[in-house]
Amino acid sequence: MRGDLEWGGIPGLVRSAATRFADREAVVEGRTRVSYAELGARVERAAAACMASGVRRGDRVAIWAPNTLDWIVSALGAVSAGAILVPLNTRFKGTEAAYVLSRSRAKLLFVTGTFLGTSYVASLRRASGEGPGPGPLPGLPHLEQVVVLADDAPADFRTWKDFLADGEGVGAADVRQRADTLSGSAPSDIIFTSGTTGRPKGALITHAQTLRGYEIWSDLAGLREGDRYLIVNPFFHTFGYKAGIVACLMRGATMIPQPVFNVDTVLANVASERISVLPGPPTLHQSLLDHPSRDAYDLSALRLVVTGAAVVPLRLVERLRSELGVDTVLTAYGLSEASGIVTMCRRGDAPPVIASTSGRAIPGTEVRVVGATGAPLGPGSPGEIVVRGFNVMQGYFEDAAATAEVLTEDGWLRTGDVGVLDEAGNLRITDRIKDMFIVGGFNAYPAEIEQLLGLHPDVADVAVIGVPDGRLGEVGKAYVVRRPGSVLTADDLIAWSRREMANYKVPREVEFVEELPRNASGKVVKGELRAR
Repeated sequence: MRGDLEWGGIPGLVRSAATRFADREAVVEGRTRVSYAELGARVERAAAACMASGVRRGDRVAIWAPNTLDWIVSALGAVSAGAILVPLNTRFKGTEAAYVLSRSRAKLLFVTGTFLGTSYVASLRRASGEGPGPGPLPGLPHLEQVVVLADDAPADFRTWKDFLADGEGVGAADVRQRADTLSGSAPSDIIFTSGTTGRPKGALITHAQTLRGYEIWSDLAGLREGDRYLIVNPFFHTFGYKAGIVACLMRGATMIPQPVFNVDTVLANVASERISVLPGPPTLHQSLLDHPSRDAYDLSALRLVVTGAAVVPLRLVERLRSELGVDTVLTAYGLSEASGIVTMCRRGDAPPVIASTSGRAIPGTEVRVVGATGAPLGPGSPGEIVVRGFNVMQGYFEDAAATAEVLTEDGWLRTGDVGVLDEAGNLRITDRIKDMFIVGGFNAYPAEIEQLLGLHPDVADVAVIGVPDGRLGEVGKAYVVRRPGSVLTADDLIAWSRREMANYKVPREVEFVEELPRNASGKVVKGELRAR
């Protein structure tokens, strides 16, 4: 296991990849093809620019952009300058992004220009409002600079080109010296994840945890030099950033980032770029198999699929192998608080194991299923999944109380997920204590959605549950109590929600009720709502 011992930190991994795989293609984006040597040089320039702009070790640098070459370069540049990376969900609205920027006290933000018809800069301006800050967004006083990853930028913001030009006065030796001060125990990123309180919390992960975790992931998946990896999983998520970018850097695989999931684009990319590796949620692979024009594309190079984040039908595993000739199909389970990786199937596992479980604990970790008292339960008994090992986060960023709720004194992370272990140690996820549901691979948290819906002036009370959906796996359904005299309709509330929250959070159904079922302590009895 090389991991943090060989590379020290992520900057060391970038430098090593630039040398070991110098002439191999690192990133393909349309007509742009960048070698590993060139990628290393670009990351070094971005790191120099971060240093020139005043980024110091431990400063938080955020990025709010889709999967692109610029995301890879700016993010790795920030981390190489000693910053802690804070990736923002591209589906966030301005208010949601502003909260994470404020909560993390990000000093610098890389942001896309217009994406999917939305100006992220304009939505941030609206959301940040007035404030005491001297920077480009007064409502975010800690945010000193916003760099737009485009050729033009509004006043008070900077273009990517101008930002990089400022780094020309910082020498390669200075960049190397800064990177070399980072040890494996230094924080590398904060991945914000929502919890039962409805407010996102930032899981703090170190360089060593990331490197060790994704060296293991690469080993178990069988990722190898020369693989061509279509990264549809968003970079703001560990599945895209770490199982994608970091894993490719370790193995010398070629990254082909895809900014938006579109099955026609996936098919075209797989055929034209001879894609061999395609991780993603089950919905991605299902839509690929069911596409009416699938036979028109040459998909013969595909050899590795890693999936998870939802129930995986046995038929899907069998079809990937028989219809597409995919040699290796694996499932896995992880969460941000455990570096994104907890269990994983092994190559050679039988199809029923891959379809019905998320595999076994990865090396260096322990997984248990425990009862209400915290005592371990035997195989076949459902209980809360807890995990202990190198992958467990340092804690939630500047939130000791929330950290204490999920981390025990002896190092066990309470996941809030319910599961069952079999005799061989394979884990099957059966339910979620937190009521979280998964919409097309995105985690949706009812408490957070309820909090947002409660801001509507005509909503007096609301509860959200996940309901089955043929395309996305699960979607939200809201039970709403209107304010007296209100004539709010379901269509009105859904339309309002689309303006106020990320699309995967928007309830697809709204049912109006006189009152919500509550227990003696006043909590909504969601089991009763599900039974309806």
